[in-house]
Amino acid sequence: MRTSPMLPEDLRTSVIAVPPLARDAQGEISSQENRRLISYLEAGGVRSLLYGGNAVFYHLRPSEFASTLELLAQATGPQTFVVPSVGPSYGLMLDQADILRDFDFPTAMLLPQKEIVDPQGIARGITDLVARSNKPAVLYLKHDRWLPVDLVGKLYRDGLISWIKYAVVRDRPDIDLYLSELLEEVPAERIVSGIGEQPAIVHRKLFGLAGFTTGCGCVAPRLSMRLLAAMNDQDWDQSESIRIEFEPLESLRNAIHPIRVLHEAVAQADIAKTGPIQPMLAPLEPHQRTPVAQAAVALRHQDER
Repeated sequence: MRTSPMLPEDLRTSVIAVPPLARDAQGEISSQENRRLISYLEAGGVRSLLYGGNAVFYHLRPSEFASTLELLAQATGPQTFVVPSVGPSYGLMLDQADILRDFDFPTAMLLPQKEIVDPQGIARGITDLVARSNKPAVLYLKHDRWLPVDLVGKLYRDGLISWIKYAVVRDRPDIDLYLSELLEEVPAERIVSGIGEQPAIVHRKLFGLAGFTTGCGCVAPRLSMRLLAAMNDQDWDQSESIRIEFEPLESLRNAIHPIRVLHEAVAQADIAKTGPIQPMLAPLEPHQRTPVAQAAVALRHQDER
């Protein structure tokens, strides 16, 4: 695992894959299958891994946290960043921060929640997380105006933020006042598009964001890396032709559930046996599995061309 700070050039040179966390038939975290998935991503050129929503870190048992961090740190190569997640509740976050302090992860992401929080309280929580873990945090902006832009700017200027995952979904990603205002407080080189391949081109071309996170890139890491390279070269026609390849699987994620579909897709594409998805989520219905399998296998075939 790479332990140096994550710099702007790191956000531009690798997509940030957001993989599921594989479990065995008994629901225990599988060392073998998670290593298999990580090896697949690294073979595809990916050098940044973020374990958050797709890995269902929201529902990770406290007793699993330290052993999961140890597995992820040991399973990755020396050039690969790993970003685990903490929270979303304050008490859980503090206990996890104490464990994080004993590991060399360069940063950790605070999972967002909307209930029983307010902006100033979130800011205090991030301050406590950084102090307890001795590492800056990844800020996950998933909800519109979840934090005021001036507050985000202060957190950044105070050295508490490593980078920002911007994942506010818009019908028109090219029209985003919140993002525009945010860029007046935080450099674009410290913000990544956090909703996969579909809005990534717009976020780079119009707003200058550094890179993007990807779930479907866990099925097609080479394609996802080629998209990032085309964006870095400002080859927008090539970027668009690659983006389209991800649409079938991404559309199913949007229509059914992004986490549940990706968990199934990685298994159906024979990348890793992801096992039963962790409650409080349910597995796909039988009639949903066939189109997900078809889209996942087709996307992997495109990746291998």
